[in-house]
Amino acid sequence: EGQGDSTYQPPKPGSKVHAGPAVRKVARELGADLTKVKPSGPKHRILKEDVEAYIRQNLKKVQEGGSVEGAGIPGIKLPDFSQFGEVEREAMSRMMTATATNMQKSWLNVPHVTQFDDADITEMEAFRKGQKQAGEKKGVKLTPLPFILKACAAALQELPQFNVSLDMDRDVDQKGLWQLAAEAQELADKARDKKLKPAEMQGACFSITSLGGIGGTAFTPIVNTPEVAILGLSKASMKPVWDGEAFQPRLMLPLSLSYDHRAVNGADAARFTNYLAQVLGDIRQLLL
Repeated sequence: EGQGDSTYQPPKPGSKVHAGPAVRKVARELGADLTKVKPSGPKHRILKEDVEAYIRQNLKKVQEGGSVEGAGIPGIKLPDFSQFGEVEREAMSRMMTATATNMQKSWLNVPHVTQFDDADITEMEAFRKGQKQAGEKKGVKLTPLPFILKACAAALQELPQFNVSLDMDRDVDQKGLWQLAAEAQELADKARDKKLKPAEMQGACFSITSLGGIGGTAFTPIVNTPEVAILGLSKASMKPVWDGEAFQPRLMLPLSLSYDHRAVNGADAARFTNYLAQVLGDIRQLLL
């Protein structure tokens, strides 16, 4: 049985395999195709160790200049860094491995395009900061994220091609800013404590990723396939904006929208970021 069983024949892609729920969860997290994993358990049952061995084997192939199984392109062989000095090797965590595998799969399979824009959030930030005392009473910190969530929900309704695989149980458009702020805070705490459940990260067609707390002016986020788009937020900064008569200091938020060009065309991507900029520029439009 298992690894030493010479009669074992790998199943065809898409066919059923013998594995328990916990093993399937690990395979999803690490981006492993169970039909390519050789089982070592009784009756060709795939064990957790088999999945981890499969991932290690693929990473080793890449490090040695081979290719990831199913990727179809050769990997990059690492040089012998020891000839340049002392080398220390550290194993990647499961989360790091899963992220690397899924990002590579998405980058190889999705034709990425990124649309850039700026949103004037001067008035939005003034209103948000004005709610500080109310937030202290509620025990909730009102960050810019709830406003951006509401704006994105409105944009997804306006341009439904970005919404092709949305789980309709995600009712951001029906929730208030305080509720969104509380839920976002709760999810952030869970993520920090590594208690975030897979179900709380799945079922969407659109993601938001922020580097605003760190810095930068723009970046090109990778789409979390099978989602169709991801909005990247960089650090807002004061910029001179021409109002028709003079330059005015305005707080501008850089937007970086990466999208799957098979599902979304460039004109609609520009419309999406333009709509976001309009709504974030005057949050009263969310009430219309």
